[in-house]
Amino acid sequence: MNSNKLKKIIKKIFISHKLSKNHASICAEAIINAELVGAPSHGLSRLKMYCDRISKKVINPKAKIKIKKISQSIAHVDGNNSIGFVAADIAIKTAISNAKKTGIGLVAVKNSGHYGLSGYYAEQAVKKGLMVMVFTNAPPAVAPHGALKSLFGTNPICFGTPTGSKVPFILDTSISMINRGKIRVAAREGTKIPEGVALDKYGKPTTDPKKALEGVQLPIAGFRGSGLAWMVDILSGVFTGGNHAGRVKDPFTDFSGPQNIGHLFFVLKPNLFVGNSYNKRIKDNIKTIKKLPKIKGVKEILYPGQNKFNKYKNNLKKEIKISKNIMEDLNSLLK
Repeated sequence: MNSNKLKKIIKKIFISHKLSKNHASICAEAIINAELVGAPSHGLSRLKMYCDRISKKVINPKAKIKIKKISQSIAHVDGNNSIGFVAADIAIKTAISNAKKTGIGLVAVKNSGHYGLSGYYAEQAVKKGLMVMVFTNAPPAVAPHGALKSLFGTNPICFGTPTGSKVPFILDTSISMINRGKIRVAAREGTKIPEGVALDKYGKPTTDPKKALEGVQLPIAGFRGSGLAWMVDILSGVFTGGNHAGRVKDPFTDFSGPQNIGHLFFVLKPNLFVGNSYNKRIKDNIKTIKKLPKIKGVKEILYPGQNKFNKYKNNLKKEIKISKNIMEDLNSLLK
């Protein structure tokens, strides 16, 4: 289906679930972006979940979001249990505005929900010529190193910077071997997950996505990945006033209350220390690395964000493929 047509359908669905036209538009834009950059695990596959949570009154479609100004650079956003896209949109725009004025914009968010892809917000800052770091926590999926029980989310780490070209540098990576959304999609479509990414509830390796969802996801790099997940839990949960230490509710299965996810947006002017030479320096950095000798089979050394940029460009010209399951969701939500 054409992306613009699909965007209108998503917007219509959110409006029917009592979101304002503006908020519905913000949500539809983020969901379509995930499809276009090749991350369907954060796109249409989650639409029904958002709508279910609104219907069961654990997402507030008419949230009164408050922005508390702490200084010229710092603000604290209370999402009032809004859908995550909306609270995050307000937060990143506030952080960008503050950074443009003072050089630094730091915005924390509490009482929010799942907001899609961190890279989507980082890209907004980079397009304005700014550097950015984005953190958010998530429901329990990964066991802390040495523990038998899941507690940390797949807590993504995201960093973006202008590159002096139209292709931004955006590193957006979860601390788990595979993101949870991919496991959910595999469970729904009856396909296997790769080896070495998850354990079942008995601690045995599994390629069955349903067993993986009941068990534990494995972090990248062993105890280091676990440490990074903990760091993100502190930055986006403890620091912001959001839920932390395993208290974020699973959006698909736990409707006992709002998620109260925390997000943290840290936006910086890249010329703070090196003035107008930043662009020259970042270009030199990227050029030097791209010139390195390549291993067999590698045509080009890509920096983070290049692949997604190319996918986005190519996918814009194509129809978005919709699986039978997703089409059933869309039809049921349009009724």
